[in-house]
Amino acid sequence: MPAAIAATARPCFAFAAIRQDGIRKARQGHRQRKAAIDQMKPSRALFLAAIRPAQSAEEAIEDAARFVSMFRNMPRWRQERRTADFARARQQRLFARFFRRYGHRLWALEAT
Repeated sequence: MPAAIAATARPCFAFAAIRQDGIRKARQGHRQRKAAIDQMKPSRALFLAAIRPAQSAEEAIEDAARFVSMFRNMPRWRQERRTADFARARQQRLFARFFRRYGHRLWALEAT
């Protein structure tokens, strides 16, 4: 009887390990995104350079959304060749969303 209990308990440990791995990866991704944002915080010029050629956060979000939509409609072989562009669009969208929401407050503190 104890062997049967142990056999049924093993999958629970596997699911727990998978869950913990997912949590660990999510936290690591959050820290990476936060570090990227923290590098942009000191200056509006850094933000504008990061979203270039867009002139505003709204325009950068529209450009990124357009590229992501186009990327998802590409054939797989073409997606594989443009993964760097996809990563850049996602990062540009991240910067634009954050600074659209909090940029005025941050840069007002910089001006004073």
